[in-house]
Amino acid sequence: MTSIELFESERNKQVGSSTGDGKAILDAAEKTLIDQGDFHRLFDAKLMRARHCLGLPITQPTSLRDIPDEHEAAFRDSYTAAAREVGQRFLDAGQLADAWAYFRTINETASVRAAIAKQVTETPPEPGPGLDELLNLALYEGAHVVEGLKLLLKTHGTCNTVTAMGQVMAQMTPDERRQAAAMMVRNIYSDLQANVRRDLERHQTLVKSDASLRELIQGRESLFADGGYHIDVSHLHSTVSFARHLDRDCPELQMAIELSDYGAQLAEQLRYPSDVPFDDYYVANRHFLNALAGVEVDESMQYFIDRLKQEPDAPDQRMIAFVVADLGQRVDRTNMAFEAAAPFLKQMEDPSGFSFTAWCVTAKRLDILESSAREDNDVLRLATAMLLSINT
Repeated sequence: MTSIELFESERNKQVGSSTGDGKAILDAAEKTLIDQGDFHRLFDAKLMRARHCLGLPITQPTSLRDIPDEHEAAFRDSYTAAAREVGQRFLDAGQLADAWAYFRTINETASVRAAIAKQVTETPPEPGPGLDELLNLALYEGAHVVEGLKLLLKTHGTCNTVTAMGQVMAQMTPDERRQAAAMMVRNIYSDLQANVRRDLERHQTLVKSDASLRELIQGRESLFADGGYHIDVSHLHSTVSFARHLDRDCPELQMAIELSDYGAQLAEQLRYPSDVPFDDYYVANRHFLNALAGVEVDESMQYFIDRLKQEPDAPDQRMIAFVVADLGQRVDRTNMAFEAAAPFLKQMEDPSGFSFTAWCVTAKRLDILESSAREDNDVLRLATAMLLSINT
């Protein structure tokens, strides 16, 4: 039977309904669309029903424009309910991309994200049907970035994953960055540890089966002789950078410190520079990661503060000051960071980025906010400090 024949059959079954022919038409339309799995059109049908019940025009049923004020709340509730039902039908059918389109609209994404995580776990490492669609949904549409990176690592390897992570990092939440960084550190550490062990065993050096990377390389400078290395150094470089998104509770933080120790012993041409204050790349990163781990915190903070004092270039001074400010907040050295970084950041008020005023408020340093305002003859900043002082 055609769609129309099915619809008319359903409608004829309900013609005698006491609720009226309009309801019978809508009931028949919805049942036909459900039976045929045409869930996109089912969404339209459900909003057509909502409009019909509210006495609104039924053309362009999904449009949110021109809804009278007295019906706006009711129609939006119907819209949300329809999106939730249709999204669930797509989810039950395993059509995750379509389900995501509806659940994302109503900001109810947990069920789709859980389904993506389950499917990533079940997806074999070799390419197969639906892999590209799942990758695109999870990673590039942002439905579950961490799981998308996990799938990419499993199916396309480290190189592609490092590249993709660098591209999507700015769009990730802090927690997603932490999770993704932990995954990459585990991956690189495991590969490097295995490669170094094989190199040592190839030269008939006995090593403990559970030796850490630090134990494997300690006192063995010959591993790095003549430009020796045991992993793609660009992958190592990127992963150590990602590791700065870890926190003290992450077990991968110690692995990242050992990766920095390994990188610091590479030949100079294999130690790629980076922007200040990470131009002495592995040394600087080791200080940063040590501080996060609660090891030599003051010494590590001082390393970056000294770099700030020595830097003559104003843009680079601001970059270093950002690092000092960020690290100071994360390792409970806010006052130490303020004393050094405030003079370089006091005029930074980006509505979508760093705010010196917000930094002062968060750190409870309204005294610095006020003194900087007086130094710069900034009336608005001074008024802000005074108003905030009244309320504290």
